[in-house]
Amino acid sequence: MTIRTTVKSIQDTMRKDAGVDGDAQRISQLCWMFFLKIMDDQDQQLELLNDDYESPVPDDLQWRNWAADPEGPTGDRLLSFVNDDLFPRLKNLSPSAGPRAKVVQSVFDDAYQYMKSGQLMRQVINKISAIDFNNLSEREHFGVIYEQILNDLQSAGNAGEYYTPRAVTAFMAERIDPRPGEILFDPACGTGGFLTCAMRHMRKHYVKRPEDEHLMQGALRATEKKPLPHMLCATNMLLNDVEDASFVRHDNTLARPLISWEKKDRVDIVLTNPPFGGKEEDGIESNFPQHFRTRETADLFLALIIRLLKPGGRAAVVLPDGSLFGEGVKTRLKEHLMEECNLHTIVRLPNSVFRPYASIGTNLLFFEKGAPTQDIWFWEHQVPEGQKAYSMTRPIRLEHLADCAEWWGGPRREGRQGSERAWKVSAEEVKARGYNLHIKNPHTVAEDHGHPETLLEDLTNAEAEVAALRDQLKAILSEALAR
Repeated sequence: MTIRTTVKSIQDTMRKDAGVDGDAQRISQLCWMFFLKIMDDQDQQLELLNDDYESPVPDDLQWRNWAADPEGPTGDRLLSFVNDDLFPRLKNLSPSAGPRAKVVQSVFDDAYQYMKSGQLMRQVINKISAIDFNNLSEREHFGVIYEQILNDLQSAGNAGEYYTPRAVTAFMAERIDPRPGEILFDPACGTGGFLTCAMRHMRKHYVKRPEDEHLMQGALRATEKKPLPHMLCATNMLLNDVEDASFVRHDNTLARPLISWEKKDRVDIVLTNPPFGGKEEDGIESNFPQHFRTRETADLFLALIIRLLKPGGRAAVVLPDGSLFGEGVKTRLKEHLMEECNLHTIVRLPNSVFRPYASIGTNLLFFEKGAPTQDIWFWEHQVPEGQKAYSMTRPIRLEHLADCAEWWGGPRREGRQGSERAWKVSAEEVKARGYNLHIKNPHTVAEDHGHPETLLEDLTNAEAEVAALRDQLKAILSEALAR
């Protein structure tokens, strides 16, 4: 049975359970099970490599000792063990037992056990046990499936906000070009897409020795506010060979006063898609200076990112169109951004990239801290020819962004040229526009809809035809009723 078939079979089995209601609960249930299995496989590998290694999970709670045997506990006995023993003890693991214990405790602090059938749970466990996460081929195949599981969040109501299309995260990571040892932070990390793409990029180009891997993993930072994506992110880190995922904190990055982020907290890189369209809870805005106070989450994150970057630090951030043309606090933030940072590139995306859970235009902002903006390059990404829009069945893919990657230029973005997709605007022009960055492609020829008087005449004629048809229908109905 292939990994994909196995995972589909697991999901089909869970759908039969009366306690699991909907995609979000099913994914949450799957996550803690996968987490424990991946953790145990990783523990067994570490035990072979390091004589002094000891799993943070107590012996009787390790997957190998209660779940791996296909003839192991089932029914009410299994449910009782999971509900009354496994969960309470893992939720209360002491973080002082080490960073991996802290990860386990934080994951189970967020986790829920929804299944009500111990027989169905045993079926699910047996199928998960068949996956060997120490087998490189199986782990890679499961990694693809895990991406699909995260993608499934798009149909799980508001849970879809946790998922950024991997084509977008990979493109942003490649353009930022992180190196091992550079402190990389995602302050709203969701399921960890930017982190995994950054690690893949570094492993492909820069990680040549174990020391490089250690340096890379030691410089990762991430925070996630909501429980489900935090749990998914921690699992994602284990799946991507991160031994210590304790850097993924379950917290609200915005809950800390802006002024309290000191020099020692500065980072080299920020890669993030902050939540947009939402409002922060009461009181969060008071953590920011008066002129930046708002309850709009994306605006607060932008203010934070500017402060967090070291001199020379660089960022790639997803922001909605509203951040580009908005006024008030948004204007002050854009002015601050252009004064403190070189906002060198804005990639404009069509409004279908984040469908189905968001159908608004989005933008990728790339900037570097330390020098004011002189010129901003814009690139307009267009849906591939022959396709009207992106969708769940036909999503954006990395190759769709290849033309932008080719245009991008070298490390300092040298050699860029204007084209039908690319244009440059000076900082002075932006200031004259009141810091409105919602600048349309000047090379796009506006469609000719005709002369206004002709259009008005056509509309009047059409309305007259509709009125005549309505009168005819009324006459027919009246005649029928009179019989």
